Amino acid sequence: MRRLETPYGFLCFTLLAVISILLSAVSFLPSAAMAQDEKEYVPVYHPELTIRRASGPIKIDGYIEDRGWKGAEKIDQFFEHNPGDQTKPEVDTEVLITYDDTHLYVAWICYDDPNEVRASYRERDQIFGGDYVILCIDTYGDATLAYEIAANPYGIPGDMLFSSANGEDGSYDMIFESDGRITEFGWIVEMAIPFESIRFPDRHEQEWRMDFWRNRSRESRFQYSWAAYDRDENCWPCQWGTVKGISGVKPGSGLELLPSIVAYQSGNLNDQNYFDNHKGDGEMSLGLSYDISSELTVEATINPDFSQIESDAAQIDVNSNFALYYRERRPFFQEGSDLFNTYFNAVYTRSINDPLLAGKVTWRKGSNSVAMLSAYDEHSIIMMPFEEGSRNVLNGESYSNIVRAKHDFGQQAHIGLIGTDRRFDNGGSGSVVGIDGRIRLSTSSRLLFQGLASYTEEVNELSLVSDDDFNAELFADDKYTKGLDGETFWGHAWLVNLAHSPENYNIGADYMEMSPTFRADNGFEPSNNRRRAQLWFGGVKRFEDSSILEHTSANVRLARVWNFDNVKKDEWVYTSWELRFRAAQTNISSIFLASNELYQGQQFNDIWLAHTHFNTTPSGALHFGGSIDYGHRIARYELVMGKELTYGLWAEIRPLDRLYFFGQFSYVESNDLDTDERLFSQSVFRSRVAYQFSRRFSARVIAQYNDRWDAFDIDPMLTYRVNAFSAFYLGSTHTYQDMAMDERGIQGWYLRDRQFFLKFQYLFQI
Repeated sequence: MRRLETPYGFLCFTLLAVISILLSAVSFLPSAAMAQDEKEYVPVYHPELTIRRASGPIKIDGYIEDRGWKGAEKIDQFFEHNPGDQTKPEVDTEVLITYDDTHLYVAWICYDDPNEVRASYRERDQIFGGDYVILCIDTYGDATLAYEIAANPYGIPGDMLFSSANGEDGSYDMIFESDGRITEFGWIVEMAIPFESIRFPDRHEQEWRMDFWRNRSRESRFQYSWAAYDRDENCWPCQWGTVKGISGVKPGSGLELLPSIVAYQSGNLNDQNYFDNHKGDGEMSLGLSYDISSELTVEATINPDFSQIESDAAQIDVNSNFALYYRERRPFFQEGSDLFNTYFNAVYTRSINDPLLAGKVTWRKGSNSVAMLSAYDEHSIIMMPFEEGSRNVLNGESYSNIVRAKHDFGQQAHIGLIGTDRRFDNGGSGSVVGIDGRIRLSTSSRLLFQGLASYTEEVNELSLVSDDDFNAELFADDKYTKGLDGETFWGHAWLVNLAHSPENYNIGADYMEMSPTFRADNGFEPSNNRRRAQLWFGGVKRFEDSSILEHTSANVRLARVWNFDNVKKDEWVYTSWELRFRAAQTNISSIFLASNELYQGQQFNDIWLAHTHFNTTPSGALHFGGSIDYGHRIARYELVMGKELTYGLWAEIRPLDRLYFFGQFSYVESNDLDTDERLFSQSVFRSRVAYQFSRRFSARVIAQYNDRWDAFDIDPMLTYRVNAFSAFYLGSTHTYQDMAMDERGIQGWYLRDRQFFLKFQYLFQI
């Protein structure tokens, strides 16, 4: 194997640069000019506000002349915490807040040059690239779960759910009302949040943690908030303000019904080279949610989301032996998904592939919460993970039961239990039980841990994998065969992670292991038989007075992986740096990786990769970026070292405030290091064009091409959306494939699959 010195010289240079940045970051002190600014504009940490009931009705229309706003409490002091450090914003913001028996009302008056406001008409939740405001609410005050309720200058809504264990969940949806307009002095947004849409303690007097954020996208991504923030404090909700005065209101209770109707007609290319148009059909589903009390909610769904409205984005997979992860899109499984997230992917709801019936119970009282999910799946997928690859097969019917319990203590600290169990109708099962926790050691230090035990009883059906050589292979010290032949075994997985990350540097370490027999049937862990130890450190330097740079950062990560036979499998040194500029929100980052890996019994040394990425937003109408990778990487199917090149480009273009275009192209190729022979290549292109006719009515077309499979997809759709849950869809999916000459004598591009569908769902709140 030839040795290359240049990558290691680059590595040494990068290490020296990281050390230099670390030293400068730790010793960095504010300038005299900054000190003067802070003296003139003193940050207010943990502000408090007492609000009053509205003095009359309020109509959400983007105007604030209603009688209900008279006498509402006003917030008019905000602090810039990015890129500035609790400094005075260059524009003013005012917030009015009040309530009545059924709603919390918030009005935002955002002063600005109206010609510079960045906003567009989009579908809900697609507003976060321009100007927007966010209302943050932690109703229980324990900094573990919070609502983020947002709107852009046109009042287009967005929402997220924050949890201390998993950060922001963009798949969360809630019912609330918002409207906005651009004015001669900036823009105004009004919000009305129904109390029945949020959970809070059932008591007469409420005291909630809250904050009010404004994101202003210009040459930098300016962020302003009511509460000032200490950058040494890692807990975000811990630093919010407190709002008092809400009394005599009740949390959500009652019955919600979400019926859905789908009609579809499909066709496909058959074995005789004819396109079969199948008979049209239809199905119905029903979702039900009942709040037994403010703490206890029961949900059920029959035949949920049998149609997937948007196709999964194609991924580069030509050199991967492992199953690919795809985001959950089905509303029933999205709701409350944060409750089941842990540091290992013990729960992956897409493992419930085609459910006919599912139910969920969630309970929260004070610092305790419990969630239970059960589902009957008609066509279940079995993922078989191994040391250097995984394999998926489709099995029959199964029953899944998942239980999660968590106790929060202090701020952003918890201990939790999780259990999953899946049982197949034709025999076989998989179960996992475990414990996890987060301990907050200080404002900038935390300890994470999780331990899992699994028990697997394989289905006894070797024919599910039509590969006799694979079925006969042995694993786990040659105790078991890879084929599905009814064997039973226990497995385990555990990890511990310690990190310290104050304002200007970070340092941490972790250890993780998964035994050769560990499987998570209701989760997503595509590999096992590995132990991994990591150490990382890095630093950041901010340039508060620079007109060019916002900050620069650098990090180093060292890791080693070995299996349960104590054979070293992999080791790497990973270095990275980033520059963030005060022009067009431009970021440039680079990574250098050097590693040695044992793969399929062959030792590969001098593996390296150099990566560079950039993105920029020169205007509200354009956001684009790209990346390029080059290095010596293993070609895993050929078992040789390859010279691998990967690059990609993407762009978001908004030529009109109602028209949106997104395009992305990715390409990878590898050539043999010694012979320069082409080993593999793959390219993927995906585009999305959308037009928003009104707040409710939109059209979009998705086009996607994957040259590995010589397949082209085009999916047009019309959407009429009343709210997050009530909507009408009319669309189709078309897959064309370039057929190679085969025994059927077919060649060229053919329509392989096609479906027309319409879907209507409406939320009834009783």
